Amino acid sequence: MPEQWLTKETSTHQDHVIAHVIGAIVLGYFVLDEVLHVVLDMGFIWTIYLDGQMILLPQLAAINELEADAETRDEIGREIEQLARDGRWAASLERITPAPVDCLITEVGFYADDNRRRLVLSGEHASLAIETSLSTAEITVTAVA
Repeated sequence: MPEQWLTKETSTHQDHVIAHVIGAIVLGYFVLDEVLHVVLDMGFIWTIYLDGQMILLPQLAAINELEADAETRDEIGREIEQLARDGRWAASLERITPAPVDCLITEVGFYADDNRRRLVLSGEHASLAIETSLSTAEITVTAVA
């Protein structure tokens, strides 16, 4: 059955978060406990839940909020520093996946297809699609044309 992505209304809170990520560059991302954490070049982490709810926190606050042991949080913090320094070409990252394309966010679209959600981060030169499933808890991040 073909995908039938329909535009989904965003809440006032989602609109507020989206307004703050416009102009940021996606450096990379990691998934922890069925939650996507997008590392942005402006020193913030954009946390996106399976249902499309989201928060935006400074890196240190976001790392401290993670439901993980201290060693995991420290490792993620070190990898974020490396990603900030080396960009998406950072090597030897174990917890964070560098962004597959250079995506300077110019617009964010929110869509739904039954129990799936999709955020499209339209970029100046390249775009990313974030797809989640409420039934399987799967999260994917891909480059889109």
